[in-house]
Amino acid sequence: MAFLELHRINKSFGEDESRVHVLKDIDLEVDQGKFCVLLGPSGSGKSTLLNIIGGIDTADSGEIIVHGDSLRGMKDKALTNYRRKHLGYVFQMYNLIPNLTVRENIEVGSFISHDPLDVDELINTLGLSEHAGKLPNQLSGGQQQRTSIGRAIVKNPDILLCDEPTGALDYSTSKEILSLIEKVCQKYGTTVVMVTHNAAIQEMADVVVRLKDGAIRDRFENTEKKKAEDLEW
Repeated sequence: MAFLELHRINKSFGEDESRVHVLKDIDLEVDQGKFCVLLGPSGSGKSTLLNIIGGIDTADSGEIIVHGDSLRGMKDKALTNYRRKHLGYVFQMYNLIPNLTVRENIEVGSFISHDPLDVDELINTLGLSEHAGKLPNQLSGGQQQRTSIGRAIVKNPDILLCDEPTGALDYSTSKEILSLIEKVCQKYGTTVVMVTHNAAIQEMADVVVRLKDGAIRDRFENTEKKKAEDLEW
């Protein structure tokens, strides 16, 4: 049994004539500790799918199962516990708390976890030891995104959801962030699901899912992955 299972997920927005079918019978399985890329152009439904996996949005029909637990019919409190127990989020915008230091921003994530990672060890893994006492406005974009990843991963989540995490970064910094996510996945055994429109990133994934017009057009596994540092685009 896969760690993350999606069965016939459908989602629409709008009413009557303006109704748009955004996701169409999505079936997907991802094993624990694997790196899955959801690839597709704007409007393909990939971010909506990520939000449904993350319990931020709900599907109109279908079922999501994480580690044997179904999200179907979960009330608000149960969904909150699901997000707290299983999920970490990394977005294109860093959403750091401006008056907290790097260390304090990361510690925020640890406060809502029953089994957090060691903050000092994680800060070192993130390459932020020299910046731990700085505020977000004293950091580069890449350092802010590292802090954002730290806040997500310190919870020790089963699944790290990444929505265009390199979208606001330059080429060199993007590769650094991808290398860091790769390292986190390997070191902590985290399952990563990443949304991107950058086709080059698929080469570092274990599983690639290509979406178009709300449907899965292709799914395959990479037999020979590239390291993030070797990607070119």
